Amino acid sequence: MSVSVNRWTSRHRLMASIACTALSSVPAFAQQPASQPIPLGPVRVEDNSLDKGYIAKSSTTATKTETPLIDIPQSITVVTQKEMQDRGVSNLQDATRYVPGVVFTQGEGNRDNPVFRGNSGGGDLFLDGVRDDAEYYRDVYNIDRVEVLKGPNAMIFGRGAAGGLINRVTRMADWSEKRQVHVEGGSYGDFRGTFDVDQPVSDDLALRLTGLYMRADSYRNGVNFERYGLNPTATFLLTPNTTIRAGYEHFYDHRVGDRGVSSFNGVPLKTNGSTFFGDPTQSPNRAYVNNVTLDIEHLFSDSLVLRNKTRYADYDKLYQNVYPGTVNAAGTTVQILAYNNAMRRKNVFNQTDLNWTVEAAGMRHTLLLGTEFGRQETDNLRHSGTFGGATSINVPISNPTVSVPVVFAINATDGNNHGVADIAAFYAQDQIELSPQWQFVGGVRYDDFHVNFLDRRGTGTRIRTSDAMWSPRAGLIYKPQDDMSLYASYSLTFVPRAGAQLASLSVAPTAAGNAAAGPEKFTNYEVGVKWNILPDLDFTGSLYFLDRTNVIVPDPVIAGQYILIDGQNTKGTELSLTGQITPDWTIVGGYSYALGKARTTATGPYTRLGGLPEHTFSLWNRYDFNSALGAAVGIIYQSSRFTSTTNTVSLAPYTRLDAALFYKINEMFTAQINIENIFDTDYFEFANSNTNITPAAPRLIKVSLTTSL
Repeated sequence: MSVSVNRWTSRHRLMASIACTALSSVPAFAQQPASQPIPLGPVRVEDNSLDKGYIAKSSTTATKTETPLIDIPQSITVVTQKEMQDRGVSNLQDATRYVPGVVFTQGEGNRDNPVFRGNSGGGDLFLDGVRDDAEYYRDVYNIDRVEVLKGPNAMIFGRGAAGGLINRVTRMADWSEKRQVHVEGGSYGDFRGTFDVDQPVSDDLALRLTGLYMRADSYRNGVNFERYGLNPTATFLLTPNTTIRAGYEHFYDHRVGDRGVSSFNGVPLKTNGSTFFGDPTQSPNRAYVNNVTLDIEHLFSDSLVLRNKTRYADYDKLYQNVYPGTVNAAGTTVQILAYNNAMRRKNVFNQTDLNWTVEAAGMRHTLLLGTEFGRQETDNLRHSGTFGGATSINVPISNPTVSVPVVFAINATDGNNHGVADIAAFYAQDQIELSPQWQFVGGVRYDDFHVNFLDRRGTGTRIRTSDAMWSPRAGLIYKPQDDMSLYASYSLTFVPRAGAQLASLSVAPTAAGNAAAGPEKFTNYEVGVKWNILPDLDFTGSLYFLDRTNVIVPDPVIAGQYILIDGQNTKGTELSLTGQITPDWTIVGGYSYALGKARTTATGPYTRLGGLPEHTFSLWNRYDFNSALGAAVGIIYQSSRFTSTTNTVSLAPYTRLDAALFYKINEMFTAQINIENIFDTDYFEFANSNTNITPAAPRLIKVSLTTSL
């Protein structure tokens, strides 16, 4: 499979030409003769981290402009590098564990699968603002901060991001001259080593290299994983006003896929938490990720900046599972099934943004004009497993770990497809300071989204779809005082019928004809408050209503026909408190209430959304006794939740306590101990379905040493 950025439709070529003309004309207009030239200094980033301890004050992600968080009319949580270090975070799920409004599901034991406000977000993951939508487990070894944006975000990010998204921000070369090595060991053979070297080469060139190696066994019998990553970056000052940033990452993750346990009589099976259901030796999962990024920024003046970012990413993923199914009526045996799936995806994206700050009619405008062009080529191949010709076997619940021959072959219902998605988008936004107290943020994005889908089974059916999607958003901000803002916002996003992973298309006939019926629509209404209680202590509170419509379901009257219905909605509130209460006491806390309902048929009653707890609460406290010694305690609570929209299996509520101890040995060395689940609480953490439920880890201990030069 090959990827070519030149294989655009004529429609895309015309749109690209118009965009380039429009963007190039703005700088020319801005550089009309003025009374005095504008002095320009050198462009240099001395430290790419915008964070202080656990608190972040601004972000470029939500608006594509450098904006204080207090002036962004939506709920945003930033997990800083310092917070991740203190909590001993290595992956995306742990990074967002204290973020209200975000929970994770199992992801079939092979991928990150966050849920934002009741909506699955496996395809709503971004890296430096560019789509990173393949299915794999991500690490944070090379990450400066993790940003979680709640609510639909299509105006900036395009399709999807229905309930929210996660954006990781890479550590880039920045002339800070850093040398850091981190070594960690812990329970179940855990070993993790990372390094970060940031080196200025000259006044015009800085280089950085981050790296990772990690391996561990598990509290689950037969489960282990290994991963490594390498990420060199370079920042080059081409001229005093032009900066070029380049980076390459190679990342590898190999593990045993673990689908957990099944359920019986509405609850997970009560077995030893270490017992593997299925065959761990025949459940390998591996992912290779290679991506290259080139970022160019030019300052025409202090008020006019042009940025262009290009990324090529290659994802090679294979996962195989011999896993549990349903339990028999007597509760004595469990079904074992098997399949594997290979996916290869190649993404090319190019984004161009023009930021222009201007005074007009007595108001300050921060204008954004942008384009995004992309191409995604995806190959999927699935094989079902058979056991001596049977599609499944039944084994005793008392002994569910099997070691039997499995034959994997494609059958009539398995997928073998090739898909190409072409994306061309334009967006415009204006952040207006109407007065010292009032601000308005408004914008709209247009996506021209085409999918060419080839089903290689049988005669090779080819399906082509085309969607033209407008995604507006608007927000009004009132600041009764400089350190407080009240906001109200509206946003809209779409999810095309190709789905988050572009692997399938709905061609079900509707009453209106044999059309794909257009994309699903997600509409969010939100009000909130942001308050800098202290200079380094921030509070955010929000109320929201998120509605999903244009969902296809079977027609209850006409067999073989489908109709459109309003599919689901979620309403709730999110509260967060982050920062320093005193110079020695730092906290991260959050509470979320969410009530999500779904309708799976036209006339059926609403059911509760799966994987969505009604209440979550978290609080992490760090206290420094002196300049050398510190300690932290964290508490996490989740109320009960259903494993799926059938509402037949539920997970009990749980409370977990974590702790950490920090000791600064000298200026070079810092030692740290992290303990997760101190009281060895027995609970089930998440699920993928009614029959795939993961027992949570028992008490885990990690000891680490970090050296900084």
